[in-house]
Amino acid sequence: MAATMKDISRETGLGLATISKFYNGGNVRAKNRKLIEDAARKLSFVPNEFARSLKTKQSRTVGVVIPELGNAFITSIITIMEDQLRKMDYAVIVCDCRSDARREAEAVSFLLHKRVDGLINMPTDTTGNHLLPAIKAGVPVVLVDRLLRPIRGQVSAVVVDNADAAEQGTEFLLANGHRDIGLILGNRSIFTTERRFEGYMNALKNAGIKPRDELIRYGDYTMDGGYNAVKALMSLPARPSALFITNFEMTIGGMLALSELGIKVPEDISVIGFDKLDMFGEIFPNLTLIKQPQNAIGEQAAKLMLELLAGGGEVLPQTITLSTQLYIGSSTLPAR
Repeated sequence: MAATMKDISRETGLGLATISKFYNGGNVRAKNRKLIEDAARKLSFVPNEFARSLKTKQSRTVGVVIPELGNAFITSIITIMEDQLRKMDYAVIVCDCRSDARREAEAVSFLLHKRVDGLINMPTDTTGNHLLPAIKAGVPVVLVDRLLRPIRGQVSAVVVDNADAAEQGTEFLLANGHRDIGLILGNRSIFTTERRFEGYMNALKNAGIKPRDELIRYGDYTMDGGYNAVKALMSLPARPSALFITNFEMTIGGMLALSELGIKVPEDISVIGFDKLDMFGEIFPNLTLIKQPQNAIGEQAAKLMLELLAGGGEVLPQTITLSTQLYIGSSTLPAR
C-alpha cells in the first residue's frame, strides 16, 4: 500500500498540518523540512498532485505550444526553458501544432483544460485569437521569438532584434563588395520574417542599392523550403553572388542544393546562415552565421513566466529584446 501523509506524521512525529503545509508550498522550519524529506524517501512517499492542485489552485505545470518539434532552434530553447522551470518545481507539457493555426488553438484549449498555470507560445496564428481564452482566464502568457501585434501589451515576450540581425548580415556582404544578395526568408506573415526582410531592405537602402525582387525568396523555415529557394535563385539568368539564408533548416537545405548543383562555397558564391547551433559544425564546418542566443532566449522566457506566476496577476507584461551576433567563418569571400 502506498505511503500517506499519516505515515509521514508517524515517522517524523510532526503534525499533519505541518506536513500538509510543506507539500502545499508553505514555509516550514529547516529541521522539519529535513525530517519530512528523509521520511518521504524512506517510505517512498509520492504526493497526490491532483489533490494538491485542487487545494492550492495550482497545477505546477506550464504549457508550451510550438510550431514544429523537429525544429532544432525551437527544441534547443525548450530544453533550456524546461531546465529552468523544473528547478522551481514546475513541470512542462509541450504541444506541437505543426504550424497549423487550428491545431494551435486546440492545443491551447487542451492545456487550459489541464489547468496549466501558464502558457509559453511560439505562435503560428498571427491574429493572437488562440490566446484570448488564456488572457481572459488570467493565465500568464509568454511569447517566444514572435510578437503578435493584436495582443501586444496583454502578454509578455522574449524576442531577438531580427531587423538588426538581418541588417548586420547584409551590411557584411555589402562591405565585401556583394551587390546582388539573395535573401531566403521564412513564412511571409510571421513577425520574424517581416523584421528580417526589413533589416535586409534597410541595409540596401543605406548603401544606395535598389533591391531586385527576384532575389527575395520564401522557404517556410524548412529544409525543403531552403533547398527549393536556392535552386530557384541559382536558375536566374543573373544569379546572386551571395546568399543570406535566415534560419537553420533552410540553411542546411540551401547548402545541400548548392552542393548538388556543383556550386562551391565560398569560391563560387558566399553564404551567410542563421542560428549558430553545434550541429552546423558537423555538417558544414565554419559557416558565416548570425548567431541567436538560444540559451538566453530559453532562460529569459522561463524567468518571465516565473515572475508572472509569482506576481499573482500584479506583474505587468513586458517584452525582452535580445541581440544577435555575426560570426564570421569561411563561407564568405569578397565579391569578384
